[in-house]
Amino acid sequence: MNSCLPPRQTHCPSLPATPNLTLNAPPAPNVRPIYVAACSRLVRACFVGWFLFAPRLANAQAAPPAGHDETAFDFMNLMSDHDLHDFKNETWNLYGQFTYISSWKLPFSAPYTNANGSINSLVPDAERSYTGTFTLFFGVKLWPGAEAYLVPEVIQERPLSELRGIGGSIQNFELQKAGAETPQIYRSRTYIRQTIGFGGDRVDKTSDPMQLAAVADKRRLVLSAGNFTILDIFDRNSVTWDPRQTFFNMAFMTYSSWDFPSDARGYSWGGTAELYWDDWAWRIGRITPPQNPNQLPVDFRIWKFYGDQTEFEHDHVLLGKPGAVRLLGYRNQVHTGRFDDAIAAYQSDPAAYNATTCTSFNYNSGNATAPDLCWARKTNVKLGIGLNLEQYVTNDIGIFFRGMYSDGNTEVDAYNPADRSIAFGSVAKGSAWHRPFDVAGVGFGMSWISDEHARYLSMGGVDGFIGDGHLRQAAEGVVEGFYSVNLLKAIWFSADYQFMWNPGFNADRGPVNILGGRIHAEF
Repeated sequence: MNSCLPPRQTHCPSLPATPNLTLNAPPAPNVRPIYVAACSRLVRACFVGWFLFAPRLANAQAAPPAGHDETAFDFMNLMSDHDLHDFKNETWNLYGQFTYISSWKLPFSAPYTNANGSINSLVPDAERSYTGTFTLFFGVKLWPGAEAYLVPEVIQERPLSELRGIGGSIQNFELQKAGAETPQIYRSRTYIRQTIGFGGDRVDKTSDPMQLAAVADKRRLVLSAGNFTILDIFDRNSVTWDPRQTFFNMAFMTYSSWDFPSDARGYSWGGTAELYWDDWAWRIGRITPPQNPNQLPVDFRIWKFYGDQTEFEHDHVLLGKPGAVRLLGYRNQVHTGRFDDAIAAYQSDPAAYNATTCTSFNYNSGNATAPDLCWARKTNVKLGIGLNLEQYVTNDIGIFFRGMYSDGNTEVDAYNPADRSIAFGSVAKGSAWHRPFDVAGVGFGMSWISDEHARYLSMGGVDGFIGDGHLRQAAEGVVEGFYSVNLLKAIWFSADYQFMWNPGFNADRGPVNILGGRIHAEF
């Protein structure tokens, strides 16, 4: 697809026409264009100053934003209505969002929890989790074809069981590994994008969060560099689009088993290149991993430790409706532990190489009878390949599928501990029942771990998210259904239900019922 977010977006609206008035007196000079141009230059100057000199803040949760609706009440539409902003050829834009998600986990059965001093079980008691985010998306044009983006965010959270005990089906995609109940401000993105046109048909890029309205060549090269989430560029899907408007569960945001390198909140530094050629696209990218698995500090030695990804995409029309096929492959070279090496170290001398004796980075397990990945960390390579499908069956109903296979030899470095995963489902807008801005969806997701991973967990080992002390290996799965009611075209109230089985890939635990509610507003 092109770099705007089709097919749910529309072309930019034309600005209101100014009537021609014939007056006897000479017309007063039109100072509005001068005012608008001066404001635009001021906005760009302020942005560049912040971009260059702002202190490095921590990064926020990775969630690609939805497109802007041209009929919604928001700041940019208000500016346009008063002839203070040009949607046809933007030099800057500013959007925002607020989202509050609350989840209630009902009690479930489990014969053991955190056995033998292990620490990563989902607690079987009733729990409540929540997240609240407030985000601003600021973009500015620097020179022809070049744009810069800054995205600050405020977030607070309370996870279930300290974000432990769930593998590939974490119930709220906003949850992050370094969050807190005290509101914190982060810089989620700071990056530059350069577009180089090669001709072909012309494409209308709409005004959206992290996209300036413009007309671009359908054949073009897009280069991005800076601090961003790889999900801004790879593995897009217009059916599921922004998870703040659709599914709550992380299993439907991207591949559960794609261990894309990032800090503890899902963001990386690096660069990407995207070549668009009519109905085809090819993307490549290299990004930074964390210094230690699932931690916030970033390892900037991108020549030594890195994550490489490539993706091929083809857009098509099937029975008159748009769709797309994407094939993604990744290769990580990072500092992690192999499961078989951790087991071998423990078996060579259980008293010396167990989970309680390691003095380097570890997850603080208290199980002295278990192996630990801290004894096995070195430079390792992780590989995976995934397929992403989307197809609209009507103008307002789409279906999607994602499936990925990762090698499963090493621990999770940055995302989820799943080694293989699938997810599919459908999302519909409410046009058929005369609620065109309402959204409903149902999805099914399953994830698995490798035999080596399962053996390590069954011996009492833990990784960044899971480890009950024992394991009866099974696939972890979730079914989710949600409905979002829209008000004023810019506010959504959502109800959600999730049924999860075998949490932590353990057939001894669950099933788990989770109820959810969400308030989401865009401006």
